[in-house]
Amino acid sequence: MKKIKIFVSSVQNEFSYERKMLYEYFLADPLLGRFFELFLFEQLPAIDQKVDTVYLKEVQRCDIYLGILGNDYGSEDKEGISPTEREFDFATKHNKTRLIFISNSENRNPKEIKFNKKAQSVLVRKSFSAIGELKSSAYAAMVKYLMEKEVIRTAPFDASIDGKASIKDIDSEKIRQFIRLAKSKRGFVLEESVEPETLLTYLNLMDGDRVKNGAVLLFGKTPQRFFISSEIRCAYFQGVEVEKPIQSYKVFKGDVFELVNHAIEFVLNKLDYKVETRKEHVQIPGSYEIPKEIIAEAIVNAVVHRDYTSNASVQIMMFRDRIEIWNPGSLPLGWTTEKLKKLHNSIPANPLLAEPMYLTAFIETPQVTPQVIKLIMLISGEMSREEIQKELHLSDKRNYINNYQNPAIKKGYLEMTIPHKPKSKNQKYRLTQKGLALKSSEKSR
Repeated sequence: MKKIKIFVSSVQNEFSYERKMLYEYFLADPLLGRFFELFLFEQLPAIDQKVDTVYLKEVQRCDIYLGILGNDYGSEDKEGISPTEREFDFATKHNKTRLIFISNSENRNPKEIKFNKKAQSVLVRKSFSAIGELKSSAYAAMVKYLMEKEVIRTAPFDASIDGKASIKDIDSEKIRQFIRLAKSKRGFVLEESVEPETLLTYLNLMDGDRVKNGAVLLFGKTPQRFFISSEIRCAYFQGVEVEKPIQSYKVFKGDVFELVNHAIEFVLNKLDYKVETRKEHVQIPGSYEIPKEIIAEAIVNAVVHRDYTSNASVQIMMFRDRIEIWNPGSLPLGWTTEKLKKLHNSIPANPLLAEPMYLTAFIETPQVTPQVIKLIMLISGEMSREEIQKELHLSDKRNYINNYQNPAIKKGYLEMTIPHKPKSKNQKYRLTQKGLALKSSEKSR
């Protein structure tokens, strides 16, 4: 089958990281990689033709125009039009399917604001704040495209629809609790007073008036009524083998948030807890033999990345010397267990489940944000703040410090050349050994 071509259009300097991550995501995902082929102008070899002409030819060849809009308008031609807007107009002229994703950001170029309004007047656009949201929205859009074109008749599990479930099966109180928690953890934009349909639509969990499977798993009154294998089986053994008698055995049911919470509680209750001495704290400090954060991450991954079409359940088995967490599923196409041990992209098997879990901090913020990656990749030797800002094409000092410089320093990737005088006029910044290692890793990917 001939692959569906997607032309990705954006200001390259502003979204180089997002473009690369989107390309790798489509390539690795079993569904998207099978049906779609992304065109990025970074892939073009040096040619003896006008670049603008080549891009427009690629737009004409594509089936889908995917535009990513942000702060920058980009370079302008003689008529004052940027390549991104020119490509959008060309896609419109040739009746291409157009998808627009707009970054939630401030300080937009006036021309970019005008372009945004122009696009929104003829299209329904989706906004995003992080790469995970962009992936989730693009994923949902591609599945919808495939179904509308009848290329596939069954969507991936969390984006597909069970004919028996309806909005009446969604718990409105769970919706309110989710918004309350997401607002406190991530500054979620919707209010508790919104209708369930509004939230589900915002999270790409509705198709018209029908709820997707992901909505039932996240906010359903009784998810197991529709998906009986959506449960976690927990067992505690006294020794190091699976043998009777089983000391403790539980089967947890409910929505995915409840499954994760119950399973974490089960494991922690069986772990040794070391109580330390009270010296400087009112409360007595202590720690589990395995950090709670590690247990939580493993269980969340097992639930979010499982294959929900399987009749098997997530299983947690605790032994005297180890904990085993099993789920039905497989690694992304072309991945090995060795790749998991290195720095790698996040490619969730169920992205429509992953995003709400992130918003409620069940899935933590990635260690390396796109902004920090951009900063690390351009720094060479020792550079001043002004030099770095110029290379990043950032005019807002506060935006640079809060979203690029400070996070990179906090994570140990960047350091000052004069740390004892932070405000020195001679202050410069350089990569640490940790930062250099990450830069080398990114270059080899």
